[in-house]
Amino acid sequence: MSLHDLHMARRTLLASGLAVTAVGAVGIPASAAQRATAAPSISTTSDWEARDPSSSVDVLDSKPNKIIVHHTATPNSDDTSQSHAFALCRSIQNYHMDSNGWLDTGQNFTNSRGGHLMEGRHKSLNALEGGSQHVLGAHAGEQNSVALGIENEGTYTEASVPSALWNALVELCSYMISQYGIDASAIYGHRDYMSTACPGDVLYQRLPELRTEVALATAQSEPVTPAVWPLLTPEARGPRVTAAQLLLRSHGGRVPVNGVFDVDTRRAAQVFLDAHRPHRVECSATRTPERDLFGGTAWTSLAPVLSERATGDAVRAAQAVLTSRGHHASGEDGFGARTVDAVRRFQARQGLPTTGVVDHPTWQRLLG
Repeated sequence: MSLHDLHMARRTLLASGLAVTAVGAVGIPASAAQRATAAPSISTTSDWEARDPSSSVDVLDSKPNKIIVHHTATPNSDDTSQSHAFALCRSIQNYHMDSNGWLDTGQNFTNSRGGHLMEGRHKSLNALEGGSQHVLGAHAGEQNSVALGIENEGTYTEASVPSALWNALVELCSYMISQYGIDASAIYGHRDYMSTACPGDVLYQRLPELRTEVALATAQSEPVTPAVWPLLTPEARGPRVTAAQLLLRSHGGRVPVNGVFDVDTRRAAQVFLDAHRPHRVECSATRTPERDLFGGTAWTSLAPVLSERATGDAVRAAQAVLTSRGHHASGEDGFGARTVDAVRRFQARQGLPTTGVVDHPTWQRLLG
């Protein structure tokens, strides 16, 4: 549903005399400032009887600039009680501290299938309420210093998202954005940064809807869908896989170039990820490593910046995806005039600076 549709639905409710929800009145002029959002009920680490951290929790004197949504990859329990939610928090903390060796729970907040919101890492709630500091988590690699992490109970590779969990997620994201001044467009999935299926295809596909509902709740304009790196899954096919195969070859990988993310390609991708460990992660609360996926910011290490006169398999990778998008570049030996022109035409269509250089924003849109 678009932001316009959501506005119209709220206006219909108002006209019919139904109550307006806690996110605020509808019909505010488009020029209105971002709306302050009421804090949802969030249980503290003391409430769910968390262990003490094994060392000091880092509280940064800076605001986060994004929210990263996760799923716990645990069973989709039918128990929606608060006691079950608290037990989940203790289980996650035990795993993170005892198996991962982290000092505390990795994520900042946890959301249960019953819609119970809970503080994850110690001090996260106090920082959120203050609105000027951020607790350094351990949920998304290099993004931890600038991103709030929310774990959502369950596995959403195929299962639908419970309404109670969804509504609580909208409330929490709206409050985070209101407190820190984050743009609603800056709500991402874990897979946007790491090679993981998290937060599951179903929840991930609802992120545009989440951005839209949060934008409405905080009186922001229609959110822009951010450019993100693709996730390659077993037996995926097409030009982006062909590009990955050529890029892996450029790094010394021995793979076929058949456009299929097959066993040989996956094996080469895992070797690459093992050599670039910041890009590899287990989904935060699961005990099963994800070994057959490639995505997130691992692409930034795989795909080099290319400019005129570059040669090799990386250039052929760029030419392959350019051609697949209607900008004929294949067949040229190296990064010549035809490829430069194709890159500029593609960049112009995407609203990017027309440099003719395949930088990471250009790669991201070519592969996305």
